[in-house]
Order: sequence, then structure tokens, then C-alpha cells
Amino acid sequence: MGNADERETARAASAAGAVAMKRETVPVSILYSTTGAYADVGRQAVAGAFAAISEINADAGFSFRIEPKIDDPAGRAERYALLSEAAIRQHGCRHVIGTITSWSRKDVLPAIERHGALLWYAFPYEGYEASDSAIYLGACPNQHLLPLFDHVLPHYGRRPFIVGSNYIWGWEISRIAREITETVGGQVVSERFVPLGSVEVDHLIAEIAQKKPDFILSNLVGESATAFLAAYDVLRGGDPSAPPVVACNLCEIELGGLTPSASAGHISASPYFNRLDTVENRDFKARMALRHGSDHRLTTPFVAAYMSVSILAQAMQDAATDAPDAIRRVVTSRLFDTPLGPIAINPRTHHAALRPHLAISNADGEFEIFHSAANPVEADPYLVHSLSQPLAASDATTDTMLKVIK
Repeated sequence: MGNADERETARAASAAGAVAMKRETVPVSILYSTTGAYADVGRQAVAGAFAAISEINADAGFSFRIEPKIDDPAGRAERYALLSEAAIRQHGCRHVIGTITSWSRKDVLPAIERHGALLWYAFPYEGYEASDSAIYLGACPNQHLLPLFDHVLPHYGRRPFIVGSNYIWGWEISRIAREITETVGGQVVSERFVPLGSVEVDHLIAEIAQKKPDFILSNLVGESATAFLAAYDVLRGGDPSAPPVVACNLCEIELGGLTPSASAGHISASPYFNRLDTVENRDFKARMALRHGSDHRLTTPFVAAYMSVSILAQAMQDAATDAPDAIRRVVTSRLFDTPLGPIAINPRTHHAALRPHLAISNADGEFEIFHSAANPVEADPYLVHSLSQPLAASDATTDTMLKVIK
């Protein structure tokens, strides 16, 4: 960090200290795994949460300071509920910023509901959930998988190979993808799962080589995703015409440890990418560059956690309390400024309306956006409305619609 940055940091710290005695301290739980199978994602999320907390605590315009209670469940499902309950009961946290996997979210929610707290969940997930005790800032299937398949089915073909981590996210996204594919007359050539965190993927590559799918849908998480992309690059041998790997959860993190060849050519759907060219993201990146340096690459998990803390803080300022009932009312009644642009949260489902983007990865480990929805898409977590719409990928003479299978 240069001298100017150091002076700016010192001024911010001084300002925060000057108002600390006059401002209420609000404890907030930060619950991300910074060790374990998806540690890199968790570390980025914690960094994003801290970036937002630092801004808030240095801003005398807020009538409170956030005191983070940091816990690392180490990717072990049984620890999430225990740590969240301890944060609520022993440390007075009424808000939990965190969890990445659906497995951990579902383990935490009963404790959150039991104690009247609020979970802030900002990662892509499989839908089929809407809790009054959660604010969902991540995309659900009609905001990631449906736009993704609307592009890849007509462009690459209708014979996907599906691979995923062996838990709720992998199972459910695979189920919906299979239904979409079969509805438009396609066929899933294979559907395989590996344990969460497993890097043993050679059998998957061998089967892909044998069955020659039109594209590969990856629902892998963390280290598994990185290992799979590295192994698949060996199979495709740098051939740009090879079937692409597509995903709803692939971000800059999984590409970080790969060679340039292995990083390139993968398609991802997300409401945020580092190269999102909007006024809001340019302003956000400029602020983060002052704090972290201009060479710091922002990642989707960083922004997800930052956004959770930022919206919570804006809502607490409006409500003049951190009481979850009051926060829910504020959060679902106004727009909030975020790096993604203004966000509205549905009062019935507690899900954010998000603008889906499709991007392809390059050799530098960045994503180049090639398509964006014209407007934010209202979340449809149970696919009640989305499933009744004809699919753009269908060439049937009559309306082709998905059926709900549960």
C-alpha cells in the first residue's frame, strides 16, 4: 500500500475512533468456512464482510458500529448450527452473515428461527425455500440455471453431461437441469456426483471422453471444481471447439489456481462478475482499490458478503434498531444501493430481484460478460411462474413447458 493509501487508512481509523464512544456497538455473526474444502471461497467472503464493516465503522453517518463475531465451521456441517447458536445466545448477535453451501444453510436455519434471528444468505442456490428468518441475496434457478440453459441448449446441443458435489445443491440443480433438457427433447448422457471436496475426478473425465456430450454442466464446489477443470483441460487439449463447461456457481476463485489454458472457455451465470461495467461497480471497485490496491481482483464471494453487511447496515440505520422484525420491514420496502445496482427484496419470498449475466472465462482467470438481462429478474424460488413459460430453447410447434416434480 502506498503512502497516500496509508494516510487514508489512518484518517478512517481516526474517524472511527473519534465517534466510537458516542455510537452503539451492534454484534453481528460472520459465519464462513475459511478452512476446509471450499476455504478460498470462505476467505473471500470474510474479506468482503470486513470491507463493508470497515466502511461502516469509519462513517460517522451511521449511529452504530458493527462488532463482528467471526467463526470458522471449517466446512463441517455439524458445526454451523452450534456456532450460530452460540453467537446468538452468548454474544447477542441477532444477524448471521454467512454460510455458502445449501447443506450449511439448512443446518443453520432451525437455530436462526428458534431464536428469532435473521440469516443473510448471498450465494447461488437451488431454490425451493423461503424462510421468514432469511434474506436471500443470491440467485435462485430462474436467475441462473434457466438463463444459462436458454443460451447453451440452442448454441451447443441438447446432450449435457452433469457432474456435481454430492449434496443438496448438486442434486437439485441436476434435477432441474434434467427436466429442462428432457422438456425440449434432449437427453442427459450421464449424471455423476462426487463427495464435497473430492479431487478424484479422473473417472469423470474418462466417461466424458467416451460419451462425447455437447456440454458439461458442473455443479461442483470449491477444490472439486478446480480439480475438474484442470483435468478436463488435459482432455480437450486446448481445442477451442471442445464442449464447454458451464455452471451457475463458477467464479474467479475456482479459476485462480489454474493454468491459462485450463482457465479459459467456461461459461458461467451470475448476477456479478468483476468486469461488470456499470456505474455502481466502477464506483465500488474504485473504493476497494483505495483500500486493497488497484491490482486487487474482486470476486463474486467478496461482493456477496460485502453486499449482505452493507444492506443490513443501511436497514439498521433506517430502522434505528437491529431487531429482526424491524429490519425485515425496512429491507422489503425500499431499494438498496449495491455493487450490482439498486436491489429490491420481495416482501413475500425475501428474495432479491437480480439481473442475470452470462460470461465466458479467459486465460487470465477473468470473466467476459457477453449477455445481460435487460432488467432485474424477480426471484421465483419455487419455479411456480418460470415453469409455466415456454422455453426459448424449444423448437416445438406448441408451447413446451416444464412440469413441477417434487
